[in-house]
Amino acid sequence: MKTSDLDYDLPEELIAQTPIEPRDAARLLVLDRASGALAHRHFRDLGDAARVRRGDVLVFNDTRVLHARLRAVKVPTGGRVEVLLIKRLDATTWEALVGGSAVRAGARLRIVPALERDAIDFAAEVIAELDRGGRVLRFNRPIDADLNALGSVPLPPYIHEPLRDAERYQTVFARAPGSTAAPTAGLHFTPRLMQALREQGVEMAFVELRVGLDTFRPIDEDEVEQHRIHTEYCRLSAQAAEQVDRARQAGGRVIAVGTTAVRTLETAARSRTDRRVSSFEGDTHLYITPGFEFHVVDAMITNFHQPRSTLLALVSAFAGRDKILEAYRVAIAERYRFFSFGDAMLIL
Repeated sequence: MKTSDLDYDLPEELIAQTPIEPRDAARLLVLDRASGALAHRHFRDLGDAARVRRGDVLVFNDTRVLHARLRAVKVPTGGRVEVLLIKRLDATTWEALVGGSAVRAGARLRIVPALERDAIDFAAEVIAELDRGGRVLRFNRPIDADLNALGSVPLPPYIHEPLRDAERYQTVFARAPGSTAAPTAGLHFTPRLMQALREQGVEMAFVELRVGLDTFRPIDEDEVEQHRIHTEYCRLSAQAAEQVDRARQAGGRVIAVGTTAVRTLETAARSRTDRRVSSFEGDTHLYITPGFEFHVVDAMITNFHQPRSTLLALVSAFAGRDKILEAYRVAIAERYRFFSFGDAMLIL
């Protein structure tokens, strides 16, 4: 597939800059991928019998976003540096993006706490240079427990408004710290909506995928398949695998909440030959493009994705490129809100 086939024109004013309140007041565009029919709803209507119903299992990614954006200064010059932690490699070593002039291997950094009054003494050394601005940093001691005081939540580059409450870039069920971006399809759920769905007989299972920077990187290559996606850690517990298999055997649908849940489920399914899922823990480099055969996922809740992105390739693989782009055309005409803080789609 040509990468240009995943292009579309989006008015800038439709890129949501702030989250809607309450969370489940977001609009919901329902796409029937068999017929291409579209329906306009609100997210709070998810439990309608025509959509999510008794016996279905919703699969959520319960990762939590780290306060991974840090401010630093170079030692001894004092030049300002911005650090975005991407992936912990061991107790004190991280892969990161580092913004600043001439931050080369051997450079020493002093971390500046988010609140200047906090006396937290952290330093790091750049021990390796990676491609596309990546660096490997070694801190003077483990930094994980102090990230909330040291850093801030890293919002996507297309969001320019400051976030008043950092918890609004976390799902209400976020549990496992480790991501540099939120699994944004889950941002629309409220405790009340989840309880209502449970009372209607909808099962809920939780997986973990630690979302990395590739979420925001466009496909730069001419062909979609030429793009290389970075590995991300994911985990499907034995309990969640059992819930998914039980729902499928009883005739229920597996509804992935977000593309990260899709990739976790389909990664786990590929460790077997009978299209069932087993528990899985490890790195995934699964890159889903048109032509991919889905083994587990029957339906998907997802946000509207950027042009030329791996996420748009994934939903195009699930529903068909033409149907997805037509749905996006309608959403733009109807003034839906796009991207991380935007509205949602339910693809059946």
